[in-house]
Amino acid sequence: MADRKPRTTETREAGERRKPWKRASMLPTPEPRDGLSFRWIRTATLGNADMTNVSGRFRDGYVPVKAVDYPELHIMSDIDSRFKDNIEVGGLLLCAIPTELRDDRIHGQLESAQNQAEAVDRNYMRESDPRMPMLKPERSSR
Repeated sequence: MADRKPRTTETREAGERRKPWKRASMLPTPEPRDGLSFRWIRTATLGNADMTNVSGRFRDGYVPVKAVDYPELHIMSDIDSRFKDNIEVGGLLLCAIPTELRDDRIHGQLESAQNQAEAVDRNYMRESDPRMPMLKPERSSR
């Protein structure tokens, strides 16, 4: 008779394959939180500060994320950062916005784009000559 071990002593980890190494992301994504959406905001380009972009995003409702609130990211911010207590990597600042405000903003942008397209169509059709009718403009994305 063979000497057998009980099945309860066997573990599944011993039979698992090794997971391949993956390069860590340059811009990590924080764990999702209810009611918040995240976005990396440009603070500098080629070493030149872009405060116009930053202040515009702040007016849109984005708020810089505090590094102490997201320890799982393991990030050391840029040395010359203007946002010392926040998470800034390579001229990009991690910001959060309430999801409801973000959705309202997206809806407003889509509505504005639709109004512009309709205005172009109205102008196009207004200039048509009855002797040579124009077809309704055809749009498609490929």
